[in-house]
Amino acid sequence: MLSENVRLIFMTSLAPVLWGTTYLTTTMFLPADRPLLAGVLRALPAGLLLLALSRQLPQGSWWWKSWALGMLNIGAFFALSFIAAYRLPGGVAAIVGGIQPLLVAVLASAVLNEKVTLPRVLAGAAGVLGVALIVLQSQARLDALGLAAAVGGTVSMAGGTVLAKKWGQPLSRAGRPVTPLATTAWQLIAGGASLSILLLVFEGLPTDPLTNSNVLGYLYLSIVGTALAYLCWFRGLSRLPAGAAAFLGLLSPVVAIVLGWAVAGQSMGALQIVGIAVVLVSVAAGVSLGSPRRDGVTRHPESSVLEN
Repeated sequence: MLSENVRLIFMTSLAPVLWGTTYLTTTMFLPADRPLLAGVLRALPAGLLLLALSRQLPQGSWWWKSWALGMLNIGAFFALSFIAAYRLPGGVAAIVGGIQPLLVAVLASAVLNEKVTLPRVLAGAAGVLGVALIVLQSQARLDALGLAAAVGGTVSMAGGTVLAKKWGQPLSRAGRPVTPLATTAWQLIAGGASLSILLLVFEGLPTDPLTNSNVLGYLYLSIVGTALAYLCWFRGLSRLPAGAAAFLGLLSPVVAIVLGWAVAGQSMGALQIVGIAVVLVSVAAGVSLGSPRRDGVTRHPESSVLEN
């Protein structure tokens, strides 16, 4: 059982690790000042790909639930995170996500009745301390709008995480749980389609042709950073407590700041290294405080396809 749990945590952690590469990819490969275009080209192709593989459509209440989750986890989150990535250098935008474990703990307590224990609060506080050490040592200029977008994206993702856990996996007409492949596809399509409307209204379609570098950047973000990452995330979320899964999200700023140092030549001082170590300890402690469900799937009465 231990090896199964470790494997589950490892696979789930791939999601925030891959998300941590978003900021470097955005600044190095994508055209400037096109956050909505980036969100659409990241979400919609990934969702259509997963839908083609799963070949399942939502039933009953899962049409509006998919849209709600798609907006929180994809639409609003992508738009805000890309705005933050364009306006904040390096991993600063991802570092703001350090508040997410504490935010999820509060929401999960109210919505899922998950207990907010002192050890979990201390682990969450350690995570915030760790990212604060990283931020304080950053020589980057902090943009107010970029910080607001980063905070908004964190709140949106936290709400989506808790709601996805509350609603669980829907049931097929045969009474079996629908796979995370299908539910991930629905959310990506819903979020990507909603972003498409905002793209047409606020940004418009691109007038300049995309470069080869742009295309490679979008392909990486869509296939690896979105389709694969979100599939790992929602699969793990169906088995892990929401509070424990949220701690894995702290790996994203660690990856972002390390990539900024290794690839983009950003400085990393001694306190930043200490901050990274504190974050990793916080992740280990936060995840160990929760244990996966034995049945592997969270079910709720409202998940039935018979509900309208």
